[in-house]
Amino acid sequence: MDSVQDLLVALARRHAFADLEALTDDPEVAAVCEFGQRLLSLDAEDFAVEAPQVPPALRRRARACTMPQTPRHQPRGALDSLRPAYGLLLEVIAIRWHRRELSPMVAALHIASEYLPLLAFEPALGHAGDPARWPAGLSAPGSRFGVIGDRECDHTKAEQSAANRTLRVAVEPAEGWRTYFDRQHSQVAGALATCVADCRNPCTAMEWVQEGSREDLALRSQVALAFADTPLVRLRHAAPVGHGFGVPSPEEVLEAWERSRTVLAKNEVGSAAARDDGFPLPGLPSLFSAVAAVPVAPSTLLEDVTVHLVKLLRAAEG
Repeated sequence: MDSVQDLLVALARRHAFADLEALTDDPEVAAVCEFGQRLLSLDAEDFAVEAPQVPPALRRRARACTMPQTPRHQPRGALDSLRPAYGLLLEVIAIRWHRRELSPMVAALHIASEYLPLLAFEPALGHAGDPARWPAGLSAPGSRFGVIGDRECDHTKAEQSAANRTLRVAVEPAEGWRTYFDRQHSQVAGALATCVADCRNPCTAMEWVQEGSREDLALRSQVALAFADTPLVRLRHAAPVGHGFGVPSPEEVLEAWERSRTVLAKNEVGSAAARDDGFPLPGLPSLFSAVAAVPVAPSTLLEDVTVHLVKLLRAAEG
């Protein structure tokens, strides 16, 4: 390296935002680094925190990936569409892979698996699972969705509780809203997928879905449920003593993904994972796109944060 500035640029290009923030004495660079680190860490609650030093276009793209922190907050961000958030997840997964940070990479895959059913439901709902906009049909006569203790319902007790809560959380105070998203919204995602794809005693909860598209939704939801149970996602739970022990090697991750692709390749949606689309885990963006029924590609949000940082550093050097 010819200079300290070259070192800082190299850190920016490696997306080492926390390291760069610790070394810089430029307040603007530090603020952009903090913004980038929130994105890389998937600290979605704070994506939308005001950061005037960050270009507005980058802040807008980050806000599209965040959950609203109150029932009436506008814009609705990831409750309008999960596609920007999944683009960011794919970009984070790729960066973590290239940096060989496999524990946070596996954690990002786990997050993707939890909400994947809502990505499947988005075309039918017209949104990404916003509790303020659930279709009335979920609570139609004869529906067991959210009925706690109904033994005919295939939902677990935790899913029944989460489904019951989601039907009323939009009128709760902001604190209750945030607690619901912290603890129960991902269970609602799984409950919806079970309703349409895996229920042994169907009720009226899914009759609001147009009959012509219900079969397609069921197939995509079935694949979303299957992804959550693949060897790749189960890597997060493979440690003998809690999470954080027994970090997988790159070879173990690739081997688990190959086994997962075989498991998923039982229908035309799951077989999308077999495509070689140039991603570090080949076929993962294609799988998410097949489940979403629209293209979902890795975002360039973190790369664009890096480009902006390099410009700031070069300008300071000049």
